Amino acid sequence: MGIRGRFAPTPSGRMHLGNLLAALLAWLDARSGGGELVLRIEDLDTQRTSRLFAAQLLDDLRWLGLDWDQGGLEPDYRQSRRTACYEEAFRLLEERGLIYPCYCSRTERMAASAPHREDGAVVYSGRCFRLTAAERAELEGQGRRPAWRVRCPDLSVTVEDGNCGTYTENLARDCGDFIVRRSDGVFAYQLAVVVDDALMGVNHVVRGRDLLCSAPRQAWLHEVLGYPPPRFFHTPLLLAPDGRRLAKRDHDLDMGALRERYSPGELTGLLAWYAGLVDRPEKVTAAELVPLFSWAKVPKNDVVVGCP
Repeated sequence: MGIRGRFAPTPSGRMHLGNLLAALLAWLDARSGGGELVLRIEDLDTQRTSRLFAAQLLDDLRWLGLDWDQGGLEPDYRQSRRTACYEEAFRLLEERGLIYPCYCSRTERMAASAPHREDGAVVYSGRCFRLTAAERAELEGQGRRPAWRVRCPDLSVTVEDGNCGTYTENLARDCGDFIVRRSDGVFAYQLAVVVDDALMGVNHVVRGRDLLCSAPRQAWLHEVLGYPPPRFFHTPLLLAPDGRRLAKRDHDLDMGALRERYSPGELTGLLAWYAGLVDRPEKVTAAELVPLFSWAKVPKNDVVVGCP
């Protein structure tokens, strides 16, 4: 099977420089291997995403010279229209006794006594797994609506990342039981992304290094659901001089501002420089970068961008 990659942005605002780097590298990974690219719109949370932002996102990608083979605004490639797929996976996990309701509030989850990961995330204690049926009924009688967590085994999962190298986590100790459906009924990212990648035939996942910690649990969930895990490639994050990760709130580095300051060739050249593909930021098209692309050139550590 050939390479089938994907770019899967969330339409909650204009893309920023870091999003564009991930998009370019996902595109180059697929095109340099003669493969296909899927554009999936991750609009699970309809309260903070919009079709307007999704349409703008497509326009920005085309402006930069990045195309795709399937997806975009087609219903089958928008997570908000794929609930039935997630329901089926959820039922399978339920039938196998792998999920349980969690009634913990944010305050209870963030309790100081809870173990924390290096990135500050809380490793859930499994408290609600131990609730009796009577205790669950009492909590529901108080009006608490549960989220649903998957029960993680005491299992070490290793991912051979195509850029960052070997990465291992013990699911029970380092990850903890994670949410697959929120208390408002919305399916969580961890379940949706696994189901979507599997059903869309994605075998190369290129995304930011901030999601590397999700790779072991997603690889495990693929196998639990009967799917072969994809190969992961995590890209460096772009940081401001003060060490802050670029985000959509940095409007001076979002596509609205960038399109006013750069031509497509200039911006692509800047991204290629950050990605280690060229020696200096000069005008270049995405197509011209295809023969230059190699994961061996891409930095494994984050990149400080200054003020482009």
